[in-house]
Amino acid sequence: MPMARSRYVSLEATPYYHCIGRCVRRAFLWGKDHFSGRDFSHRKAWVVERLAELSEVFTMSVCAYAVMSNHYHVVLHVDRERAEQMSQTEVLGRWSRLFNLPYILDQLMQGKHQDAATKRVADELVEQLRTRLYDISWFMRCLNESIARRANAEDQCTGRFWEGRFKSQAILDEAGLLACCAYVDLNPIRAGIADLPENSDYTSIQQRLQDLKKPRAKRQKSTAASTLAKANKIPLHPFGNSLSVAPAQGLPCTARDYIELVDWAARIVRSDKKHAMSQRVPPILNRLGFTPEEFIKATRAKAMTRGTAIAQVEHLRAYAEHLKKRCVIGVAMPVCT
Repeated sequence: MPMARSRYVSLEATPYYHCIGRCVRRAFLWGKDHFSGRDFSHRKAWVVERLAELSEVFTMSVCAYAVMSNHYHVVLHVDRERAEQMSQTEVLGRWSRLFNLPYILDQLMQGKHQDAATKRVADELVEQLRTRLYDISWFMRCLNESIARRANAEDQCTGRFWEGRFKSQAILDEAGLLACCAYVDLNPIRAGIADLPENSDYTSIQQRLQDLKKPRAKRQKSTAASTLAKANKIPLHPFGNSLSVAPAQGLPCTARDYIELVDWAARIVRSDKKHAMSQRVPPILNRLGFTPEEFIKATRAKAMTRGTAIAQVEHLRAYAEHLKKRCVIGVAMPVCT
């Protein structure tokens, strides 16, 4: 029987989480359906658009994402402190972008006078909405429900679109975070639908590379380039440029290091790719204590999607103690040296 999400989501332990959503029966409801012959690839842009919209409402930022033909991955950073520092007006303004506010909160937002009892109830409702702004379940609910309704309306049908509730994994340290982000960004290459990171449509690595390009630089042609240009870009979690950086300030590396890491990993994982590219290990791997063999093993699909946490062994043990459990099933990363 599935555990309640609150049993293994603890913002005190980590603000980073890897979430996965799969279509019902793993059908290709975002790609070309070989049974019906229909192509649903245009729906991938819906996920990007919705992630961009939700990132502006919730106090969460996207570290990495990849939209495949029958599932998607997203690595989230949850900023609880930012939500707690917001004024009531900002909380209501954000939430009203997704849902209609109750009458009592609508009156509060308009600054209309309320008696003490009404004001007390309104304050309690605002605090409830404040907690939702950093609630992963509410974020994923707003993402999945929107996509399901839109797809069912297009297909003129009803019923389940998703296989079940989304899967989430806590990411407890820098090694797990970088390995998980690289794993997510490399999904199209591992599936054989892209040959290079910059050609991996609907991924964060493609967006990061496009953002780094100079305005006059020649853009790579992509089957979905025109679609992505029209879609809202997701405000990605920035790079913090250092392993000692505070979690809220960015990913624990430079943009260049991360791009080299993904490029290196893509060449190693793709055994059929014969380019004469440098085989040197990126600096970020040395700093984390990775060897090429350890990184390949850690980012295998079967490993990166199992369990409820991603971290080095000592952090997995500490996380189990924090949750008051004997152990947690997760991805054990190499220990830093």
